[in-house]
Amino acid sequence: MLVNLLLRALYNVFFIIMITTEQIKELRNSTGISVMQCKKALEEAGGDMEKATMLLKKKAGAAASKKSERSLGAGVTQAYIHSNHTVGVLVELGCETDFVAKNKDFTPLALDIAMHIAAMSPEYISGDDITKEDRKKVTEMFQKEVDKADKPKEIKEKMITGKVDGYFAERVLLDQKFIKDPDVTIKDLLNDATHKFGERVEVVRFKRFEVGKE
Repeated sequence: MLVNLLLRALYNVFFIIMITTEQIKELRNSTGISVMQCKKALEEAGGDMEKATMLLKKKAGAAASKKSERSLGAGVTQAYIHSNHTVGVLVELGCETDFVAKNKDFTPLALDIAMHIAAMSPEYISGDDITKEDRKKVTEMFQKEVDKADKPKEIKEKMITGKVDGYFAERVLLDQKFIKDPDVTIKDLLNDATHKFGERVEVVRFKRFEVGKE
């Protein structure tokens, strides 16, 4: 019995060491999360890299939710100009303290988001920014299209809802797939940043400029 317990303890120590030496650095590089949190996630996931990544994402979402009411007292403004000089973006990325705003990884995050905005042309930061007037106009636009379909009323209503939701999902920054990693949304990116920096991180505002367009 005692021998079995000792063997199990030695196995656990060896397994943790293997995680530490072979996987923590890889998970750290791919997520940017602290070494200690990566180590805990890998141990909890039994050494499975994919499961550990998912655990960190889940914790990032929970952390962002808890910090959603905190005040943004600091941040950076970041500009991005496309190589052809016809598109430019100015974005304000907010956080809680200057300590995080001055972190070497914070400004590059703002630049990534500015670059994404230049490419994807979002019109709103979140769904809360969509006005009733905008939603009404889009609904009326799809209403005319759906009315032509030979479908029951309840099916038409579902079709309109789906089309309207899809239309705005493409235009809401937080819902868009990140151009550098289509597996995550901009909201996921900000949640990960909140988890990484330990503070609320949000896009406060942005402005996109394109030659020939207002």
